[in-house]
Amino acid sequence: MGISVPVLGMRASIGVLALLASACSGSGGTSSAGAPPGAGPSPAVSAPGWLTTADGSKRLSAITAGQVQPDAGQSADVTVDLSQRYQPFAGYGASITDATAWLLIKKMGAADRAALLEEIFGPGGELGLDITRITIGASDFSLTHYTYADTAGDPVADIAPARAELIPAISEVLSINPRLTVIASPWSAPAWMKTSQSLIKGKLDPAHYDDFARYLVSYTKAMDAAGVPIDLMTIQNEPHFEPEDYPGMRVEPAERAAFIGNHLGPMMDREIPQTRLLDWDHNWNEPESPRAVLSDPKASPFVDGVAWHCYSGDVSAQSAIHASFPDKETWFTECSAGDWSGDWTSAFQWSARNLVIGAPRHWARGVVMWNLALDQDHGPHLGGCGNCRGLVTINTETGRVTREPEYYAFAHGSRFLPEQARRVGSAVNTNGVEAVAFLGDNGTKVSLVVFNGTADKEAISFSVAGKTYRAAMPRGSLATYVITVAAN
Repeated sequence: MGISVPVLGMRASIGVLALLASACSGSGGTSSAGAPPGAGPSPAVSAPGWLTTADGSKRLSAITAGQVQPDAGQSADVTVDLSQRYQPFAGYGASITDATAWLLIKKMGAADRAALLEEIFGPGGELGLDITRITIGASDFSLTHYTYADTAGDPVADIAPARAELIPAISEVLSINPRLTVIASPWSAPAWMKTSQSLIKGKLDPAHYDDFARYLVSYTKAMDAAGVPIDLMTIQNEPHFEPEDYPGMRVEPAERAAFIGNHLGPMMDREIPQTRLLDWDHNWNEPESPRAVLSDPKASPFVDGVAWHCYSGDVSAQSAIHASFPDKETWFTECSAGDWSGDWTSAFQWSARNLVIGAPRHWARGVVMWNLALDQDHGPHLGGCGNCRGLVTINTETGRVTREPEYYAFAHGSRFLPEQARRVGSAVNTNGVEAVAFLGDNGTKVSLVVFNGTADKEAISFSVAGKTYRAAMPRGSLATYVITVAAN
């Protein structure tokens, strides 16, 4: 069953929050932001946050002023340090696969689609996503298997297949959110460029390295001309996996380094310098693979960062690579939920802890789920995952839209993210509590996302800008607190 969420999105309501916080600080307008915890009265924050409980009985439920009180304790569960500035944060997102685009364009009326996309991508929308990822050619979530250069000997991309549903869908999203970040990834090179001579399995033939580079660059130019600028690109989705029944291609680290250093990197610099290049685009469990590419003296100058997936390993791998290559960006580009994700509670909490909080805490500049939308039969798809789900499920028979557990987890980050967000310090002082904090709106807004994973606490305290507060947070719940602070 679809659950409706409050209409007032973060970016629409931020001015209201500022007024409420100002009214609460006293008629003289003076701020006690510099006061230490417990020193003198600290005004309660007005309408400061939103809560989702572990069982889903409350989903993005407003936390009122009476539920957040000043706390005189000397040690908060979470301490936000605004002086510790980390990576700029572009936001949260989900992939507009061919399946998603087909559902949006072919299975929804214009009014219903517009309302859903406004909800998902609108700056004042209930979800407020800022990133999407698209496939360069087909994935398993396509109605046919294809690339944009299936004629042997002609590497120039013809994006005609994308004009049917994909480009119209993304164009509509861009009209709602012009600052949308677009990431593009191929699942396979055209078959004639591969050792297998097939989109299924195989490796990139070194004799066609230059052809594949031309394919990716011409694709980027064509999409830009069609009104869809490509901000970031990876050279291969999951390069250490060769699927049995949908497009894929194995590309080892030395092969990626040679392709980037001698072919794609120089061509991108000459022809599409506005598009940044990410390596890896695969799981947390093999950090040595992107490490090898970033250590290559010819490839590394052309690689802007590393993309990660969630299906194996631990999110801390992102920090390990960042520590070795601090000048390279970190992006989280894919995780899917599905029938394997457990009940509502398990699915919601896993995404909250590992993706909404964990990925940015481990240096991600953006966090992207896999399919934005699938239908009631987990599709359409051709091969691959038969039990995946999107952030939303669109029932093609009834028209009903169901918002899945991951939707609510992501909303706690994306809906309340301030403009020009940057991650700031958030020291966790209590076992079981997890948190991430962002500062934005010219240094005047803090968005703090907190997960209560303790065994016994039913309230969590947090300190921001010298003030400490305590709020009821049932065990296993996720909350987002929005605090107005003095600009610095």
